[in-house]
Amino acid sequence: MPLSRPSSKPMRTGIAVLGAMAIAGSTLTTLAVQTATAAPATAAHADRNDRHESNDWDANAYRGEVEVVPADEDTADEGRLLTGRVFLDGDRDSRSDGRERGLAGVVVSNGRDVVTTDRHGRYRLPAYDNMTVFITQPSGYQVPVDEHNVAQFHYNHLPAGSPQLRYGGIEPTGPLPEAVNFPLVKSRATKDPEQHCLIAGDLQTYDKEEVGYARAGAISDLSRRNDYTGCGALFIGDVVGDDLSLYPDVKGLTAELNGPVRFLPGNHDLDFDAKTAEHSFDTFRAQMAPAYYSYDVGRTHVIALNTVRYPCTPDVDNADGRHTNCNDPENSPSYNGRLDEKQLEWLEQDLAKVPSDKLVVVAGHIPLLTFADEGSARHQVDQVREVYDLLEGRRAVSVAGHTHSVENMKTGDLFKGWRDLFGVEGLPFPHITAGAISGDWYSGELTDKGYPVAVGRDGARPGVLTLDIKGNSFKERFTVTGEKDDVQMQLGVNSPTYRQWYIDRRAWNADKQGEAPELGDPTVVSRDDLTGTTWLTTNFWMGSTGSKVKVSIDGGRAREAVRTQQARGEDQLIGPEWSDPHAAAQQLVNGGSVADRTMHLWRLELPSGLEAGTHRAKVTATDSHGRSFTETLRFTVVEER
Repeated sequence: MPLSRPSSKPMRTGIAVLGAMAIAGSTLTTLAVQTATAAPATAAHADRNDRHESNDWDANAYRGEVEVVPADEDTADEGRLLTGRVFLDGDRDSRSDGRERGLAGVVVSNGRDVVTTDRHGRYRLPAYDNMTVFITQPSGYQVPVDEHNVAQFHYNHLPAGSPQLRYGGIEPTGPLPEAVNFPLVKSRATKDPEQHCLIAGDLQTYDKEEVGYARAGAISDLSRRNDYTGCGALFIGDVVGDDLSLYPDVKGLTAELNGPVRFLPGNHDLDFDAKTAEHSFDTFRAQMAPAYYSYDVGRTHVIALNTVRYPCTPDVDNADGRHTNCNDPENSPSYNGRLDEKQLEWLEQDLAKVPSDKLVVVAGHIPLLTFADEGSARHQVDQVREVYDLLEGRRAVSVAGHTHSVENMKTGDLFKGWRDLFGVEGLPFPHITAGAISGDWYSGELTDKGYPVAVGRDGARPGVLTLDIKGNSFKERFTVTGEKDDVQMQLGVNSPTYRQWYIDRRAWNADKQGEAPELGDPTVVSRDDLTGTTWLTTNFWMGSTGSKVKVSIDGGRAREAVRTQQARGEDQLIGPEWSDPHAAAQQLVNGGSVADRTMHLWRLELPSGLEAGTHRAKVTATDSHGRSFTETLRFTVVEER
């Protein structure tokens, strides 16, 4: 499945609220109504609509920039050392003076070499063309942010500037500066061992209209939250959808948030006219962030990786014969999930500076491994085993985007493609695919809140991931756009009638001849449906190994539903039998991907002897951390349709 949306936008007519969708002339009413939940009382739960703390962020945020001291005269860069200092910016003017003390032990890198500052805050690094110099923000300190809340902690050095690129790239920097100085201020927010780290996947706006959708949806939600002032928000790639001129619009969105904002690059943030991978993210680097870097908050070390190589080449990427898309970079340029050797060298040195008792969050756009594309080498990272070796023995979690799906994979989970492609025999630590703010590329009809339904290819709705961290332990939390935190699942009915409609509707969508097949009310099941196997389905979006789903019908004894994908080395199960019927019913009518496979679907077969009439199913889903959520579904049994 391609990881870019169709070339033409889906047509949107009228307003479609999630509670009621029009399907081929009939009405599909809401399948699930929340009744109760038992969720943790985090700061986000308690104060989500309280702007007091966010006003404090607006008033007190440390705004500034990196200090670049120009050289007195032109000198050759090659073989020179870049020097500078990391200092405590007492007057918050971003300028180093003799009265402001340097900070010892701060990590500074040129993207390859990693050093720490001396007792005066000074550092020295080898200089080379097209390097990005950056610091690793230490816990207890905050780097400056600009007026858009974007963290300022790096300097790009490219004396002659980028080659000619459509979106500009990096302007000529001239000779190596006399010094590059990095200001910091003390911060209780980043020192606190309790952190709430926002992980925002695939904002991926293709135009200003979609920027508006993001503002009305996830950005509006995040602007009312105030629990992430320490860790901030990390946008994990595909910040825009190929049009890099939209970066200022994106920064207009992040100006509405209540904490520092960082970005890492995705395959839709590329300078597609770059001839070599060396310059493929120049515009991103100029306007947003380094291609890769790290920072610390509390007892957590966050590593933001660049997992996209473009254009990929046959000698580097297809030596294994699994990346034939890389064979003609001149006439048919393509990307691949890969870390270059320089980044791997940096990663090894960076981790060598990190105490072994810290939690390491490894973030990338293309996942190290994923369920959605478990059989594709291109959409996973070639050096996944090298990364695992570097993290061996550490407490770690991987977070990623790219697939426009939600995946919560636990230590030990395994799918067939991982073994076949990479020789992996089980995850050494949790991997989470964070979903997408854009959902299924802003597809489907509009909600009454002004943004598309955009149900994802796994049946999950658009939203953001939060890592709730205490010390070096974490709990993951997915928040659906426009909803409270306790909206965590979607119920449906998968009957023979639905499965036949699914097949017929897909065929009609491919060749629109005659009248569109109608599903009718999917909560009505006939006697034939029950004898032909009908399941009540629960799409528990952050459900994982260790989660439980139990169903009670009409107040009877709760029975345990069965997870369709056990993550024990099997291949993907694909098709109407394994689909999320609620999601697919929307998608097949309103456009977008079709949720024909998912790793977080549970099913309970309905008894064939159920009496005619209306029945009530109470579903309780409990995640691997013991948090329970409850919803109900009413369905009707009829003798015949």
